[in-house]
Amino acid sequence: MRKLIIATRNRHKTRELAAMLGPEWMIEDLSGYTELPEPEENGRTFEENAVIKALAASHALKGLVLADDSGLEVDLLEGAPGIRSARYAAEKATDKENRDRLLGELSRLNHAAGQPITARFRCAMALAEQGKVLATFCGRVEGRIVLAEAGTGGFGYDPLFIPDGYSQTFAELDAGTKNCLSHRARAMEPAMAWLAARGAAETATGSGMERAVRRAASEPTRPRPRWIRS
Repeated sequence: MRKLIIATRNRHKTRELAAMLGPEWMIEDLSGYTELPEPEENGRTFEENAVIKALAASHALKGLVLADDSGLEVDLLEGAPGIRSARYAAEKATDKENRDRLLGELSRLNHAAGQPITARFRCAMALAEQGKVLATFCGRVEGRIVLAEAGTGGFGYDPLFIPDGYSQTFAELDAGTKNCLSHRARAMEPAMAWLAARGAAETATGSGMERAVRRAASEPTRPRPRWIRS
């Protein structure tokens, strides 16, 4: 079983990613590493922040690290909350406080009734090991915002977001459906392909080494040349 460290203390995110990766992966997050400080997410994009988090964890911990940074972009708010999605209401805001601020901001705008409030979720992921970035991946899902929360599943802004092609919010959809079409799923798809390719390469390398060892072990011991003394 291969191990992957998820650079988050958000248990909802850990469960979601673990479900996408499947049982062949042993998943660990940062909940058990309380001594590790939270890195300052001062990047200008989701990708920059994902890299910051992946590098911070990979410098401190041994093994392969996956970090993601994601958020909601509302067109009517010129892309806000964006990279501030997790801290929209305050630095330590709860999901509910962030949703309440979003609804408050939208209520102050002159929005034509009946017109959809278009938005999207974006996700960027970064893989790192031993303080080096190995690869980055991005995904997004388009949709619209509703002005009344619906559903009890998911987390973050899920109760306010309906993905294109659906009539239910992410919080109303079952986890399996959400995990197939979400921004995080769309970033995870190329990430999983990368991980599979790396695993195949490691297996092939390991098999080659094993064959070499077996071949060496099976060869008869050659007599020493006379000029080599015991």
